[in-house]
Amino acid sequence: MNSTSNTRSFESGATGDADAGKLDYEGFYSPLVMLRYAQFMHKHRLQSDGKQRDSDNWQKGIPRAQYVKSLLRHVHAVWFRHRKCATEDTEPLDEALCAVIFNASGLLLEVLLERDIPDER
Repeated sequence: MNSTSNTRSFESGATGDADAGKLDYEGFYSPLVMLRYAQFMHKHRLQSDGKQRDSDNWQKGIPRAQYVKSLLRHVHAVWFRHRKCATEDTEPLDEALCAVIFNASGLLLEVLLERDIPDER
């Protein structure tokens, strides 16, 4: 592959823009982590009433306070596992880490959308 500052050419003769300055989604994510997270999310689609929620249901909005409360509960479980003081009812480490990702992602979405869903009390 030959490249100049703005374009590159391949041995096949194809050309394209250079990657410099572009977001590298393939490098920023791990397919193994994304698979485990998708399995976690799919598992938790089933609601207590037996109905299955849409996979993007969380994007409709959840109060920031709920995300923070749940995030801290799961961080606590991660911390317990890390310190080797977990009990048999402490959630498995991979589950807790997926829940941390979920809550952090949901909270970040609310922040990016500048949305603050009222808490139902």
